[in-house]
Amino acid sequence: MPNSPYQRLLELAFADPAAATQYLTPATREAYHVFGQAAPADIAYRFERVRLGVALALLRLLAELGDMEEARQVLDVLKNALQAPSVAGIDKAMQKGATTFDRLYANLYVNEDGEQVLHLFERTLDADTQRLMDSVIQEALQLVPTLDFSRDEDDED
Repeated sequence: MPNSPYQRLLELAFADPAAATQYLTPATREAYHVFGQAAPADIAYRFERVRLGVALALLRLLAELGDMEEARQVLDVLKNALQAPSVAGIDKAMQKGATTFDRLYANLYVNEDGEQVLHLFERTLDADTQRLMDSVIQEALQLVPTLDFSRDEDDED
């Protein structure tokens, strides 16, 4: 079975095997597939797991673009939320990590690439339908090859 766009995004964001091992569980890798097969009573939870997986991938890209410790801390919050057994558990984990998100935004300085990734991250958090989430995933897949992860020199002004 070919990889879904969701899985391709995870692979691109977590190309480093050590990072993939640290953040991606089999359940996270398969979240979109499981969502597609979810019973009606389980759809909300399965959608939240997809949302968290996309957010995890985007924050990983942001962390790598700017070598941002705050983004790595948010990755840990998202990873913990992915381990929750319910929507209420996800909400609780996210609320517990709220100050981590606040620190990310308070200390945020990003270049144009980072702004684009951050915009997709915000859209991920706002997406409330599969169509909107699929749109974010597709845009992220188009964006990743254009990102400049080099940290050679700062712009000369």
